[in-house]
Amino acid sequence: MALDQVDVDDWELDENGRPMPPEDKEMSFIDHLEELRWHVMRSLIAIILGGIVLFIFNDWYFGRILLGPTKSDFVSYKWFCDLTGGSLCMAPEKDVIVQAIGMGEAFITAVKMSFVGGFVVAFPYVFYEFWSFVKPGLYKEEQSATRGVIFVCSVLFFIGISFGFFVIAPFGTFFLTNFTVGGAENIPTLDSVISYMMMFTLPAALIYELPVLIHFLARFGLVTAGSMRKYRKHSFIGILILASILTPPDVVTQVLIALPLYLLYEISVFVAKRAERKYQADLD
Repeated sequence: MALDQVDVDDWELDENGRPMPPEDKEMSFIDHLEELRWHVMRSLIAIILGGIVLFIFNDWYFGRILLGPTKSDFVSYKWFCDLTGGSLCMAPEKDVIVQAIGMGEAFITAVKMSFVGGFVVAFPYVFYEFWSFVKPGLYKEEQSATRGVIFVCSVLFFIGISFGFFVIAPFGTFFLTNFTVGGAENIPTLDSVISYMMMFTLPAALIYELPVLIHFLARFGLVTAGSMRKYRKHSFIGILILASILTPPDVVTQVLIALPLYLLYEISVFVAKRAERKYQADLD
């Protein structure tokens, strides 16, 4: 047999009786699981590598990042004070004292948060692996509609993380650490501070993916810009409720997260309008 001749004897047949090249054969359930396993493994390796690096530099990671808003010299306090002409200067006079009361609390928290940080750092690659597994199952028009999704989702994810860290976290930390009952001194534990930092940042990162979600829904005719405008008032009430759930019970912090959420909603209306046009063009 010539070197360029293809042996089709072992090719499987499609539903019309035509031979299918090996790369065009439908994968079995086991094949899909095997492929998913490798995507998950590569993602875990990236997260672990990021976590190891952060654990090695845990003094900087905890001192300047995770516990940054508890420091009197945190950069956001100066920004707020300068931007408001001195009317919103809320920097604490001294650093908030954080205590680790459990014997292994410091070590366990360091390990856990190193890998949480590893996930944040490796998010673009993790999402790339996820999308590489999902994309082959989409139709060509669906793949076209999701072009650039890895870059857009990664950018929005980091914008959300940054907003939560530099805006929500300082206000939330200032309010919670200065609120006392009966004169009791407020000395938070390490675990409680880290838990609130995660609550201030990770939900914001997910919320900032709203325009991408709306784009997909509108691109396939599930949501329209008209319906979003019609229920704008209802959505605003929902945004206020969501802001009250995600933030501590102080009005300033709730407003700070509600305003960007409403702005994201208006951006999503514009995104839905453009995606709706493409959907109508595909139907025509």
